Amino acid sequence: MTAASTPSPGPIGVLVVEDEPVAADAHRLYVERVPGFAVAGVAHSRAAAVRVLERAEVDLILLDLHLPDGHGLHLLRSLRASGHSADVIAVTSARDLAVVREGVSLGVVQYVLKPFTFGTLRERLVRYGEFRAASATGEASGQDEVDRTLAALRAPGPAALPKGLSAPTLAAVTRALKDSATGVTAGAAAAAVGISRITARRYLEHLVETGAAERAPQYGQIGRPELQYRWLRGRSTR
Repeated sequence: MTAASTPSPGPIGVLVVEDEPVAADAHRLYVERVPGFAVAGVAHSRAAAVRVLERAEVDLILLDLHLPDGHGLHLLRSLRASGHSADVIAVTSARDLAVVREGVSLGVVQYVLKPFTFGTLRERLVRYGEFRAASATGEASGQDEVDRTLAALRAPGPAALPKGLSAPTLAAVTRALKDSATGVTAGAAAAAVGISRITARRYLEHLVETGAAERAPQYGQIGRPELQYRWLRGRSTR
């Protein structure tokens, strides 16, 4: 396999490894929107990823951990054994900290939990780019420079909520949404949490905007159809 090259002024080549075609296409589009990054290939399986790595120059792998022909860390372990030094950002909903620890030992520099927005991935890519640029300068002058270089990889603090939204109420609305197998309307969420329908809808819309929920019109009743909100459980179990 072709080993990742020394950092250069050119764009950072990214391999997107994701078995779901729709998600893979979204991740590809996300990467293409970040200056300084270019998509070197897209693979939907471990075997396909290996084929791309054999013919393309890849600096960074955006790696889903659950692939149809093996775990993503198994792929990463084989890459390290063959001498490939590409860095990895794991894109997954797996929350097992033992897996996180193993991934770090194999060169996973960041974890991005699904579902996520473009802004979340952009932040991680920008930080990775800063780390890559800082680590290409040669020998560090001292401890401070080493610390600054490593600090570039640290994830930012929790994103601030939109004005007027509070974390406790968001948690309560999220819990009400998760607890419903069929989804909830703004009115149902309001009754469950003890807030107004308008306020409940603001929180539900925020969850839709961040990719944690989806909405669809609910038909079958007299009058205008009401929006039904549903937690995206499928994205949180991969």
